[in-house]
Amino acid sequence: MDYQNEVAPEQTDELGLPEAMDKKEEKKRPRFSMWKWIFFILFILYFVLTSYRVPLLITLGEYLIVEHKVQKADLIVCLGGKGVENALAAIDAYKEGLAPYIFRAKELKPDGLDYLKKRVKSYPSDYDLFILVIEGFEIPEEAILSSEERVSSTIDEARLVRKFVLDRGFKSLILITSLTHSRRAWQTFKKVFKDDNIKIISLPSHYQLFNPKDWWTKRRYTKELIIEYQKLIYYTIAYLI
Repeated sequence: MDYQNEVAPEQTDELGLPEAMDKKEEKKRPRFSMWKWIFFILFILYFVLTSYRVPLLITLGEYLIVEHKVQKADLIVCLGGKGVENALAAIDAYKEGLAPYIFRAKELKPDGLDYLKKRVKSYPSDYDLFILVIEGFEIPEEAILSSEERVSSTIDEARLVRKFVLDRGFKSLILITSLTHSRRAWQTFKKVFKDDNIKIISLPSHYQLFNPKDWWTKRRYTKELIIEYQKLIYYTIAYLI
């Protein structure tokens, strides 16, 4: 027998008929293509986001807020940023007798300020505005503490406050900032004070009208929340807060 010239038998179906080539290829194709899986997953995500959109948005807003039970401390720390909102909350805390002192750091001078003050000598800094508010509520001058060292970020403020607190022998502080900034501020201070056994109480300002239940309906707070999450992610990566 000539095996070299022998042709391989053609495959047949159940009836003994030759199978068509396109039918063979069809058997090799997966039942669901990759694109079908992608569209299926996207549909599920759309369904979840549509059905649970409001609860998810509320959770995003609530996560940023860290608020502890009202307690007395040695020092009230009023963070910069939201000048009016934070100052009013710090004044309330002082008036309620929660601490005998208010600390407020001074921010870095903006570019061009020295030139501006040559022409507008009474131009106020953020710290000047804070003092103006404090004086309007008749807070005694000796209750206001600060430092000549200037800061430009939350991590700078935390490091400055740490040096100040340790020098004065304080054991506890109340952290006053905006609602949306309260988680990042609290986590930053916890990181900076991690080896010092200092009690940190977060009492964010409710003069800020941010509401976690409807923030996405207001452009101002939508923008603020997005920026704060960006900063929170950056602080988590850069400073491991």
